[in-house]
Amino acid sequence: MLVQWGVETNGVTPVPLEQRSDRQLYQLFLLWFSANANILMMAVGTVGPAYYGLDVKVSSLVIVIVNLVTGSLPAYFAVFGPKLGTRSMVQARFLWGYYGDIIPSVLNILSCQGFLILNTIIGGQTLGSISSHLNATLGIIIIGLFSLAVVFSGCRILHRYETFMWIPNVIAFVVMLAVSGKHVVAVPLSGTTPTTVSSIMTFGATIAANIVSYSTLTPDYGVYHDHTASTARIFVYTYLGFIVSCVPAQLLGTALAATAVNLPSWEAGMGNGNNIGGLIAAVLEPTGGFGKLLLVLLSLTVPSQCAPTMYTVCMSFMTVARSLQRLSRFMVAILSTIVLIPVAIIGSTRFYSTFADILGLVGYWLAPFCAIVLVEHFVYRRNRWSAYDVLEAWDQPSHPNLPRGYAAVFTFFVVVGFIVVCVEQAWWTGPIAAAGTGDVGMLLGFMLSIPVHILARWVEKRWIEGRM
Repeated sequence: MLVQWGVETNGVTPVPLEQRSDRQLYQLFLLWFSANANILMMAVGTVGPAYYGLDVKVSSLVIVIVNLVTGSLPAYFAVFGPKLGTRSMVQARFLWGYYGDIIPSVLNILSCQGFLILNTIIGGQTLGSISSHLNATLGIIIIGLFSLAVVFSGCRILHRYETFMWIPNVIAFVVMLAVSGKHVVAVPLSGTTPTTVSSIMTFGATIAANIVSYSTLTPDYGVYHDHTASTARIFVYTYLGFIVSCVPAQLLGTALAATAVNLPSWEAGMGNGNNIGGLIAAVLEPTGGFGKLLLVLLSLTVPSQCAPTMYTVCMSFMTVARSLQRLSRFMVAILSTIVLIPVAIIGSTRFYSTFADILGLVGYWLAPFCAIVLVEHFVYRRNRWSAYDVLEAWDQPSHPNLPRGYAAVFTFFVVVGFIVVCVEQAWWTGPIAAAGTGDVGMLLGFMLSIPVHILARWVEKRWIEGRM
């Protein structure tokens, strides 16, 4: 009955070649454009001026440079979906081993759930700012349930939903820019206080963690697309989907946050700096009833980012243990929503600190994860998709085409140990970061992971061959 309604019933089982035939690759652009051309991505841009005290010029340069560079990671990881037909955490078994893959699967669940919390907070705040009869708590409940409804049907329906959800957001952004333009242009590009290397690097790490976090999502939404499509086409569609949406939205957020300091109504809308929805409402206030309509549309399109994230939570949950594969994907989505709503309500009172904490933790584990995937694919699999033997090996712990995972686990813990001394967060500052470098944990962690994993994987391979 669910199949007749269009609900996807396939879980983490790899999609065979004959079912990877969808030639609508433009969906990959529209999916990630819709997922990021929204108010959460705008909120990412506000962090520079509002949280790290950076001026408009420096914040904008960091946004553009970091996005252009790091956007290549989720764009390339998107290629794994059509080529292998596997969800990201199933594909991870081909470098972490069957049992070692439990580590990134659990971390991915926590990371995605964290992003769901951030998305729901902003959507709830925006919806709650529409009327005195609403508040952020009620808004969060509405957004959480709406996201569940979108993700219930599965990947194909999600693609159709994302095809159009960017339209109201882009209209709202254009209106916000038009209404706020006269105030924004009056703000000086350069600030009067000196900019520190530490604040630049830490803000850059926040931007990088935001976009790199999609590396564990992008493969999940191409598993039904044409496996014969060129790597370049898949990469370009996905890359442009991120860049064309993330950069303008973040730049708008930076401009509005920097301007809010000089406008009492905007500053009051932001409250203590933790109400992005209130800032948006203050910006759109001159448009009257039309602005209220835009606020409704902005809040109700937040599921355009929540839905893909929740979908990946479900898929990652099923890879933690074989017994969990028996759960229906939509049942896991319900569990995710039950956890999501109360935590988002609590976190809404301290948005920026919640935001920084979640993005920081996400970036720290994703740095070695992404490096390990790339080393395995290019160095040991020789960039050959046939080297994975997915359908035979994906669920067989002892299959010779699945590594034992010792090298990946070793690399991960060695690099995370190094990242600890490079971290700069409210709850911990490592000695390297304290020396004035800022938060370089993600950057240096990624760079260190490459040689460590090349060596560890070589040792693991020689050891296994010696035992055979």
